[in-house]
Amino acid sequence: MTDHDHTHDEVSVCAECSPWDPLEAQRSAGDPPLDVLTTGTIFFDLIFTGLPRLPLPGEELYSAGMGSCPGGIANLATATARLGLRTGLVSGFGDDTYADWMWDTLSGQERIDLSASRRFPNFHSALTVSMAYADDRSMVTHMHPLPESLEPALLAAPAARAVAVDLKEGGSWWHTLKERGSLVFADVGFDDTGAWDQAVLRLLDDCHAFTPNAVEAMHYTRTDRPTDAVRRLAERVPLAVVTDGVHGSFAIDQATGEEAYCPAVAVDAIDPTGAGDVFAASIILGTLAGWPLEHRLRFASLSSSLAVRQFGGSLAAPGWGDITDWWRLTSARATGGDLKAAYLLRDYGFLAELLPDHPVQGVRRARGTFALASDAGARH
Repeated sequence: MTDHDHTHDEVSVCAECSPWDPLEAQRSAGDPPLDVLTTGTIFFDLIFTGLPRLPLPGEELYSAGMGSCPGGIANLATATARLGLRTGLVSGFGDDTYADWMWDTLSGQERIDLSASRRFPNFHSALTVSMAYADDRSMVTHMHPLPESLEPALLAAPAARAVAVDLKEGGSWWHTLKERGSLVFADVGFDDTGAWDQAVLRLLDDCHAFTPNAVEAMHYTRTDRPTDAVRRLAERVPLAVVTDGVHGSFAIDQATGEEAYCPAVAVDAIDPTGAGDVFAASIILGTLAGWPLEHRLRFASLSSSLAVRQFGGSLAAPGWGDITDWWRLTSARATGGDLKAAYLLRDYGFLAELLPDHPVQGVRRARGTFALASDAGARH
């Protein structure tokens, strides 16, 4: 039984299954309680799929599928948790039913530590409606600023080996947590203003790693190629990683002297939501585990490719069961004479030493909704 065996709203019970800890060999009694701590806005995502187009003014269209899941920062927190990292999330939750469901899903199903998160009275959850059509999507969001800053909660949160942050949300607490021993992993979003102010990069002084996509990296570094952008960023941060979608990823680790490029794993993608978060989560795991840079990139590429084959954002993030299934299926195809599969096995042979040797506890894969099982992606 593996993670994606659980395709219904209720998770099956497997007496022989157990949690999988990929960092077990590195753990010691003096380790902090968390592997990674992250913070940001959490959204209730309502996703409509299978639309032929967007509705015209006054028109009603029917979608082929619908699902919902925790979104926003929940994408990253769920991705790290499903990869076996002890994950803590500091976010602001409302007191409405949406927040109740998201809290239960993240703390119960995903086993994410929410002890430092806040519940605000008379405050409703941020909500996003996503409409998927013609290999694209449009979104409508409604939200309000939190009533209070979360910085005190972040400083009081359980200690973590790593902290995952948004570069444009920088604060003095980054430096404090770095001084306490946490490695700071930063990402950054698209700059809607078009300014791409390079002053933002000064915040990298407190960061161990930076994982922008190629568009972001080239704009901020004023370069024309991802390979040039990653070299420019490596002058500012110990670990620079630039992702370029189907064109692969580039990385330089100044701490180890490694440089690497990894081609993307080709898949039939149906929903890119959260793929970047899965990639970043994989880089965090590989760095904490001390994997070679090339292995970190390949593992991140594979994990994000498995995510985009599912609808559902956070609940599409793969677990070790999904990765094990991919390995077994690819191995079987290679044994059957599939040359492409044999090529993949050559590049991903390192997984044989990493994969669990027993069934692991599963979670719902892109099926959770506010009520019953999702039919996002279903064909009618």
